[in-house]
Amino acid sequence: MRVINWDKIGRMTEPGRYKCFFGYLTITSDDIEVWTRYPDATFTLIAGPTTEQSVGEDYRLGAFEIGNPQQ
Repeated sequence: MRVINWDKIGRMTEPGRYKCFFGYLTITSDDIEVWTRYPDATFTLIAGPTTEQSVGEDYRLGAFEIGNPQQ
């Protein structure tokens, strides 16, 4: 299982599909809201469906862990 944090993807602030070091990542406004509230949160990466038109692997963010919000 792969996990990723906000720093590893360059702290994107807009929803969209971004090229990353592991393929393409689709980020939603809900994902950004979590990272805005919990900057140290980590998300699991979920592989998206591949098609004949896919260029590389597509991922989206799945379950997340916010770590210790008391810090």
